Amino acid sequence: MPVRADGLPGTAAPEDAGDPAPLPGLVVLGHFDQPSGYAVNRPHGSPSWLVTWTTGGRGRLWQGATRTPAGPGDLVVLAPGVPHGYAVGPGARHWRFWWAHCQARPAWTAWLRPYGTGDGVYAVPSVPAALHGRVAAAFRRMRADARWTGTGAPPAPDPAGSPDGQVAVAHGSAARELALCALEEIVLLATATAAARPAATRPGLDARVRRAEELIAADPGAPHTVRSLAEEVALSPSRFAHLFSTQLGQSPMRALREARLRHAARLLENTDLPVERVAAASGFASPFHFNRIFRERYGIPPGAYRTRHGIR
Repeated sequence: MPVRADGLPGTAAPEDAGDPAPLPGLVVLGHFDQPSGYAVNRPHGSPSWLVTWTTGGRGRLWQGATRTPAGPGDLVVLAPGVPHGYAVGPGARHWRFWWAHCQARPAWTAWLRPYGTGDGVYAVPSVPAALHGRVAAAFRRMRADARWTGTGAPPAPDPAGSPDGQVAVAHGSAARELALCALEEIVLLATATAAARPAATRPGLDARVRRAEELIAADPGAPHTVRSLAEEVALSPSRFAHLFSTQLGQSPMRALREARLRHAARLLENTDLPVERVAAASGFASPFHFNRIFRERYGIPPGAYRTRHGIR
């Protein structure tokens, strides 16, 4: 049987069609270690989400007009429906990575949104090294669960998890749900602990805008205003607001609101503080306003979010 460029078995596509993607609705994953020269190109994109986790070497991914590198500890997610491709990074000898195609669960888009870089690309950089083992274990469990036939106990995960180039396809609803649960753990671990995309990695970003971002990230619950942030970076409020919005694509107050919502979500996940105190600690003066915009952002009210994602 022919083997496609991404390692999936199937009939080769015409030259102008690029590399085929898995059919929608499937959960498909693998762990590859590819040499220089490996590349996949999909001019029509994929009907499913693609999640990649790099464990060695270096890769690069592109979707639409957006490009992003991928090094060890980086999670890169590509939304469906946009032309994309990926390859071993320039000058790298290899790229070792886990990958999975699936239909994303609704909560994932909210977790990934702060890491969006355009064209449906979500780059979650530098997940803390202390969590790499847990992420790798979740991928190994995902691969084992995907291979479960539904009879007897699910197979035990491979403790080594070495790249083998083999592809696992989840057959049956139970195997798919177990595999998706493991992948959901991976996405949540990465997005809850990684820093927002570092300002220093964005070429051409003004140092004053970078400093304002750092101030917001350091204490999102502080009573920041356009004027106070502008004073910190020695700009007039109007000049600061224009520069910030032009360079980052959102106003300072919109960026502050997003930082406060992320902070509130982490408090809901990891503490038992009452919702009203979470709102105050995150910089929201009104619990009613907090409830409204939190629901707009995450799709559920704060209390329900804690029930679903909080500590057990």
